[in-house]
Amino acid sequence: MPSVFSAIINGDLPGRFVWEDDNVVAFLTIAPVTQGHTLVVPRREVDQWQEVDGELFAEVTDVARSVGRAVRTAFDAPRAGLLIAGLEVPHLHVHVFPAYDMGDFDISKADPSPSPESLDEATEKLRAALRELGHGDRVPD
Repeated sequence: MPSVFSAIINGDLPGRFVWEDDNVVAFLTIAPVTQGHTLVVPRREVDQWQEVDGELFAEVTDVARSVGRAVRTAFDAPRAGLLIAGLEVPHLHVHVFPAYDMGDFDISKADPSPSPESLDEATEKLRAALRELGHGDRVPD
């Protein structure tokens, strides 16, 4: 059975995408620790990050780095946090988020009900920042 992330990637469930290429996508999580919290996900389903081939993992981390620069720019954050937890969905995903203090690294404190307006605003800010950083060809409209 496909993961929930595959359903989002395939358009069977809605997603707020900020990055799309042939191998990797990035979309906002519906349970952010901070506004702008984004998941970087390979299109191919791989459960454990240790099992992904090195080339694809390099692509995922490269996209995460670009998204990290964008979250710092878009949200004036001193740091971009990066986590691989993998307990929520059995499909490799890297959490990238604006980090203001160490508490922002606690995924258990994520907001389970952010407003759609907050998510939409974060999507537009990240898309604009990614375009500004030279990634317009990867940013969906």
